[in-house]
Amino acid sequence: MAGVGPPAALAQLPTYGVGRPPTVEEVKAWDLTIPPDGQGLPQGSGTAALGKPIYAQRCASCHGDKGEDPKYRVLTGGRRTLTAAELPKNVDWLIGGEPALTIGSFWQYATTLWSYINRAQPFDEPGSLRADEVYAVTAYLLHLNGIIGENDVIDAKTLPRVKMPNRDGFIPDARPDVGKTTRTRKR
Repeated sequence: MAGVGPPAALAQLPTYGVGRPPTVEEVKAWDLTIPPDGQGLPQGSGTAALGKPIYAQRCASCHGDKGEDPKYRVLTGGRRTLTAAELPKNVDWLIGGEPALTIGSFWQYATTLWSYINRAQPFDEPGSLRADEVYAVTAYLLHLNGIIGENDVIDAKTLPRVKMPNRDGFIPDARPDVGKTTRTRKR
C-alpha cells in the first residue's frame, strides 16, 4: 500500500558517521562469479599434477587426500548415483544409499567449481589462492573425478570447454516465476 509507514529514507537506521558507500570499482571487485562460458576468468593455468601438492597443503585437511572425506563435503565419486535405479550400498561416498552430490556426479559446469574455489576456499583463508593455484586445484579435482587427464592444461580457454558428466542432467524450469534460463535437476 502506497503511503503506509515512513518514507524509505527515514526507515533506515540512524547514521553514525562511520563508513561510506562503496565505489563502483569496489562493487566490481566483489562480483566474482564466473558464468558457464568462462567470461571473467583471469589469466593463468594449471594441471592436476601441479594442483596435487596445493590440494594436499590447503584442502586435504578438510576433504581428505583424494576428496573422499565427508568431514565437510565429499568431492569425488558418486558417478551415476543420480539416475541409477538401484544405488550401490556400502560405498564411502554414499551416505545411507542416497545419491552423492559430488563434483563428478552433480556439478553442471567446471567454471562453477573454479569460481567457488576462487572465492570461498580454503575454508580458513577464502580467496587467498592465486589464479594459477585455483586453476591447478580445479584441474586436480576434475582429474580425481575422472573428467580430465593429469597433465591436461586448464585455463580461461579450456575450462569452459570441460564437459561435466552431469551437464545434461538438468532441465529448464518452465515455471513463469523463475524464468526460462533457470535449470533444475532431472528426477
